[in-house]
Amino acid sequence: MKRLYADIHKRIGEFDLNVLIDSDASRIGILGESGSGKSMTLKSIAGIEAVDSGHIEADGRVLYDSDKKIDLKPQKRNVGYMFQNYALFPTMSVLKNVMAGLGWATEEKQSMAMDMLRRFRMDGFEDKLPGELSGGQQQRVALARIMVTEPSLILLDEPYSALDSYLKDRMQVEMMEMLEEYSGQVVMVSHSRDELYRFSEELFIVDEGCIISHGETMSVFRDPKNAVAARLTGCKNISAARRIDEHTVEAVDWSIKLMIERPVPDSLNFIGYRAHSFEPVWGEKQENCIKCDLIRVDDLPFEKNYYFRTPDDQAPLCWFVQGEEQKTLAEKGLPDYLKLTENDILLLE
Repeated sequence: MKRLYADIHKRIGEFDLNVLIDSDASRIGILGESGSGKSMTLKSIAGIEAVDSGHIEADGRVLYDSDKKIDLKPQKRNVGYMFQNYALFPTMSVLKNVMAGLGWATEEKQSMAMDMLRRFRMDGFEDKLPGELSGGQQQRVALARIMVTEPSLILLDEPYSALDSYLKDRMQVEMMEMLEEYSGQVVMVSHSRDELYRFSEELFIVDEGCIISHGETMSVFRDPKNAVAARLTGCKNISAARRIDEHTVEAVDWSIKLMIERPVPDSLNFIGYRAHSFEPVWGEKQENCIKCDLIRVDDLPFEKNYYFRTPDDQAPLCWFVQGEEQKTLAEKGLPDYLKLTENDILLLE
């Protein structure tokens, strides 16, 4: 059974990387901001970065073990690594770039490389240089070069970071199609929650060199557990919170007491609420409602973003409105209150 286990400890200057990834998912995502340690984690698994201590195992093979003095060289790990810029050799043809992953050139290896180019719909481009290709075509060549070596694990390091949104969306779809037949594990790191929500089955969130939340991707988005993970998964509204009793919480920054049916944990420090989840209320105030004191409206192509003043007058409360709800607002006007529904309240450490 495929399984990635990476217990990595590494110190660079004042930065400590201490992560543990243990997953048998086919598609694994690592989400974090720039400088959080996510790319360093990937490079440590690949053997590109030296590790101080720990244990790394992929597909039943030990790649690194500090206690047993095992440290396989990158070319011996059977791991395919795709860099952000694809790292194609600019003066080598497409065919030679793919063959480069196989070592010395032979007729058999040329045939294998051509088969892989056909698989990625790049036959007919074998004599071109990387600079003559589009970004999407370069991505296909880079992935073909990885796949021709039949790796047990593929690592994708921010593969869409330099692309505009249109090309990024198209290439994400292409990448997922190209990986459909690959039976091994794929790990992708990104600072984009949308990319990883679409791609990954299991998600690990890293912050300041540590895993702060992990689990099945949709579950992590639904219940990120802590304030940093909630922010990284796109939660716009986060307030300091105080537990009053088992079913009552005070959202300090919003000056509101929330009644909650499920038990409130003693470890609670914050409340989170996603900007698309508010329920508008006209007329009488209901339970778990915040009064609307509008600051501004941003009219975007497919939604309107409303920003409301909070009692602490610091970060405004965000309400993002799409589709039919926009029509309702056009007919009825701005609501008197915004209601926080029970199932959408995030209880955070």
